[in-house]
Amino acid sequence: MKAHWTRPALVALWSASLAFTVAAASDARPNMVIFIADDLTWHDVACFGGPTDAKTPQLAKLAREGVKLTQFFSPASVCSPTRQSLLTGIYPIRNGAYPNHSVVRPGTKTLPTHLATLGYRTACIGKTHFGPPECYPFDSMITMLGEASGDTSEDSGDGSMDLGGIKKFIREDPSRPFCLYVATHEPHGPWTKGDHTAYDPAKLKLPPYLIDTAITRRELANYLAEVSCLDQEVGEISNLLEQSGHTTDTLFLFFSEQGSSMPHGKWTCYDPGIHAAAIARWPGKIKPGSENPAMIQYVDVLPTLIEIAGGKPTEIDTGCADATGNRQFDGSSFLPVLLGTTARHRDLVFAEHTARGISNGPEAYGTRAVRDERWKLIVNLEPEATFQNNMSRSSIVQSWRKKGNAGDSFATEQVERYTKRPALELYDLSSDPWELYNIASDPQNQDTINRLRGSLDAWMHQQGDLGDPTEREAKKHQVKR
Repeated sequence: MKAHWTRPALVALWSASLAFTVAAASDARPNMVIFIADDLTWHDVACFGGPTDAKTPQLAKLAREGVKLTQFFSPASVCSPTRQSLLTGIYPIRNGAYPNHSVVRPGTKTLPTHLATLGYRTACIGKTHFGPPECYPFDSMITMLGEASGDTSEDSGDGSMDLGGIKKFIREDPSRPFCLYVATHEPHGPWTKGDHTAYDPAKLKLPPYLIDTAITRRELANYLAEVSCLDQEVGEISNLLEQSGHTTDTLFLFFSEQGSSMPHGKWTCYDPGIHAAAIARWPGKIKPGSENPAMIQYVDVLPTLIEIAGGKPTEIDTGCADATGNRQFDGSSFLPVLLGTTARHRDLVFAEHTARGISNGPEAYGTRAVRDERWKLIVNLEPEATFQNNMSRSSIVQSWRKKGNAGDSFATEQVERYTKRPALELYDLSSDPWELYNIASDPQNQDTINRLRGSLDAWMHQQGDLGDPTEREAKKHQVKR
């Protein structure tokens, strides 16, 4: 007998079918893991080509299973601004978190808010370095083992991953996808963890911007021991996903943050300070063992996750307007890059560093930078000042000074470049990838300087960045400690 369907019955059937389709689409959305290192230089992730002796087999495995993003950049060269740019999709000066130990402007919306709207559960484990708490409403805050509850905002933490706590979060509600933000303390100094016998200081490769002294080699070996600890932690999180049955339905993102505290890395806008190693694994979506040279920044991460989660990043109100009144993200989704359908995303990347408020820092020493695929322009806002911090007073830099005083002119130059810099620095990265030769004074490069400076000025205007006055206000944006 042929079935007879009434209109109400057909509507009910269509509605049920639609609900099933929506549910299926929702179930297809991946879980997300964001793993961010702490003061790790991009070339010390060995699979990115060095020069390094770092032993990072777990990161090499992750790269074999996913894609290496070879031109990924931080918008700042210290922890707090970098992390809060990732979590807001907004550059540091606009969101307010531009000095270290800083907080975003009240009302700024962040990753846990946006993903909760799309049905995701969120958790943070490890170093926070963000605030105020009401702007970061993670569903779960998982304390590292060996640390007091809630004591996750400082650099002094030295705890290990609470894999049991992570596993509990993952299994709490299998009906909803999750986003886990993992912020290890490694390899932030002091470099005390790891097997220091695994690295022989005398045999280490040094990148060209470091001066070869016994103290440099000793400290580099200690740092690399913590890099190996970080690598092990990446493997632990990856194994936990496999044990929980979530390898194939999880997007795993790894970022190296800004560079280490070795001179010319962290606290500077040279590439060792802002170039980041980035790896993404998404089984069935990302081609294993691939790499992509598209230029991407931390502010592009959150819009990408929102698109993957089923949202429309171009329609999001960030809760924080720029100088023109625009309330959208500074970043944009690079999902096509992950899927391998394009090798282009940005033509320019921007970065800043605010020295006011860092430990043993100067009254003010702000730097701004713009970079394309070939050229890097750095503007030093207070060139008459001397840059100083904990590293400039360290035994490492003192050993460089001693070598310079003994007649090594390059050692003297590298100390000078770290502590005293001209108003403008221009580097041709095609011939000088380590930024050792400032060619800003060459008249032949004036057109390039004008082009890049115009783009940098436009970006600073859009961000509400007034240059030196903005630097002088930095401490107003810091957490009182």
